[in-house]
Amino acid sequence: MGAKIQAISYYLPEKVLTNHDLAERFTEWTPNEIEHQTGIVERHYSAEGEIASDCAVAAAELLFAQHNIDRQEIDFLIFCAQSTDYASPTTACLIQHRLGLRTSIGAIDINLGCSGFVYSLSVAKGMIEAVGMKNVLLLTAETITKSLHPQDKATLALFGDAGAATLVTNATSTRPNIGQFVFGTDGSGAEMMIKRNGHFRNPFTHLWGIDYINELDQVCNDNCFQMNGIGVFSFSMRTAPALVKATLEKHHYTYDDIDLFIFHQANGFMLDVLRKKMRIPPEKFFTYIRNCGNTVSSTIPIALAEALKQGKAKSGDKVLLAAFGVGLSWAGTVIEV
Repeated sequence: MGAKIQAISYYLPEKVLTNHDLAERFTEWTPNEIEHQTGIVERHYSAEGEIASDCAVAAAELLFAQHNIDRQEIDFLIFCAQSTDYASPTTACLIQHRLGLRTSIGAIDINLGCSGFVYSLSVAKGMIEAVGMKNVLLLTAETITKSLHPQDKATLALFGDAGAATLVTNATSTRPNIGQFVFGTDGSGAEMMIKRNGHFRNPFTHLWGIDYINELDQVCNDNCFQMNGIGVFSFSMRTAPALVKATLEKHHYTYDDIDLFIFHQANGFMLDVLRKKMRIPPEKFFTYIRNCGNTVSSTIPIALAEALKQGKAKSGDKVLLAAFGVGLSWAGTVIEV
């Protein structure tokens, strides 16, 4: 028995922050310069009081409605986010109740960011192939904009909020639609993307409200998410090509065997540099970041949903998914749509 992605829906909050809005706040920037540096023209911001689980629930409700899915057929729920409701209980348990799913299902949280969708997809596949589940609901969501410093223009220009819902089901064909996985972890680079305060190592009472300027001349606060853009760019340039190579080798494929490449939508400029470095033709490299920004764990399912909608990915196509980022962590696989 194999596993396949049956359907994807996603939710974007109503509020929008445009490049013009950012240029008004940071007058040294123009809207065109922001677009050139990021590949983004607007990003969505969650409303006051709207958190990651709310985005996930909204995406799930869209999935059920848009694809005529019976929620009572869900066997397992995975919620991938780093912005959970509470330290305890597990947010997936709360989502099970909010969605009205059966009480005879399993529900877990996975605490991962940029690589979270691919990691979680491997868990969903394992639940189907090893445990015998039929329908796994995979929810990814983040409201990272609530953690950004209002004067940190680098992160404000990149990130947006979103939720995505992916239904992973058992494949009836003899050929599995979700392939093998490649993983990587390097915790020595954790400080490249980090939110230091707010948990047990550094509670919010620690260094509350102290702003400082770091070595990159960024305005920082340890209560906010921080990113070393130069370090992340270097990490991505080093990791993504090796990840793609290892993923192809694991499947005994070459670049020519892949119909479409979808990477974590971290930064439009960086993605274009990666594409050129790996000599991937533009028509085989799909991006969807311009109107939603970097939505962390939801970038790949959103891009995949749009690729299918726009006909860039067609039935039977092989799509290589490559995710890399906070952790540091990375993961890749090949799916057949």
